[in-house]
Amino acid sequence: MQDSGSAHTADSVVSLDGLDRRIVGALQVDGRAETSRIATVLGVSARTVARRLTRMRDARVLTVVRTVVAEQSVGATLLRVRVLRGRLRAIADSFARRPDVGSVDIVVGGEEIDVLVTAGPADRDRLLFHQLPATGAITSTTAHSVLHTFADAADWRTDALTPGEAAALAPRSQNTTAHTPDRLDLRLLDLLAEDARLPHTALAQRTGASESTVRRRLRHLSEGGMLRTHVTINPRLLGLAIDANLWLEVPPAHLHGAGQALAAHPYTHAVAATTGPANLVAALYCPDLQALYDFTANVLGPLGIARAETNVIAETVKRVGARQ
Repeated sequence: MQDSGSAHTADSVVSLDGLDRRIVGALQVDGRAETSRIATVLGVSARTVARRLTRMRDARVLTVVRTVVAEQSVGATLLRVRVLRGRLRAIADSFARRPDVGSVDIVVGGEEIDVLVTAGPADRDRLLFHQLPATGAITSTTAHSVLHTFADAADWRTDALTPGEAAALAPRSQNTTAHTPDRLDLRLLDLLAEDARLPHTALAQRTGASESTVRRRLRHLSEGGMLRTHVTINPRLLGLAIDANLWLEVPPAHLHGAGQALAAHPYTHAVAATTGPANLVAALYCPDLQALYDFTANVLGPLGIARAETNVIAETVKRVGARQ
């Protein structure tokens, strides 16, 4: 899996042009879309799409993985961890190495780390009640449990595609008949959680099934809504220089409406109702600080939010979906 140092180095030497960004947008719609299908929709050659994709993947600035449906993130824990300045990097890296941690952000100011913990209740409680208190470099921790997910990272879309292009790339409509995955299905899902663009031939080799069987199983899983994919990429490569977490206090009567409104906004890449001092959390990417101000004044303003705290992210040590 990708380490934070490699990601930072790759991001600093790779730039994406308009076509690269449109290919990223296509993968956000369907992470397993074939290069020929992407090429047809975007009006370029399949060879061009394949070359651009290979370049981005080889440079390790782009990964595509299978992810869970948004509802399965209920119960995850968002941590705000205050750390002694000299120990910030060590603590952030320690969080990033944990397989039950989905993301790690260092907040501007150098004293807070925002962490998404996906551990089950037993491991979460061990972390909160034993491991973190035993770490002298941590001065305080605030925990927020996710109660409802309005949008997550896999829902986020760039504005690189037209509505018609996005519709043409969308996966086939979901099958209304419930599909219960068997051992082969689960093995395929596990492999795609590491790399959602593994070709049918590679999946067949790794599972021992025939290629035709793999194709049929993936079609059923896709139609059953179980092949949800997520594109991991540094938003700065897409012209979005500001990454921010918003901790919002919303009166209960306005909570659901505010969550839905924020989830529909193109800047937000995660919105969840939570326990804790803030009952609504939103993460957003925007082009610059002026756009962040406009969002705060014009989007948050009319939603009945009682209090808003904005954390601008200085560095992402582990990004959702990144292979560590």
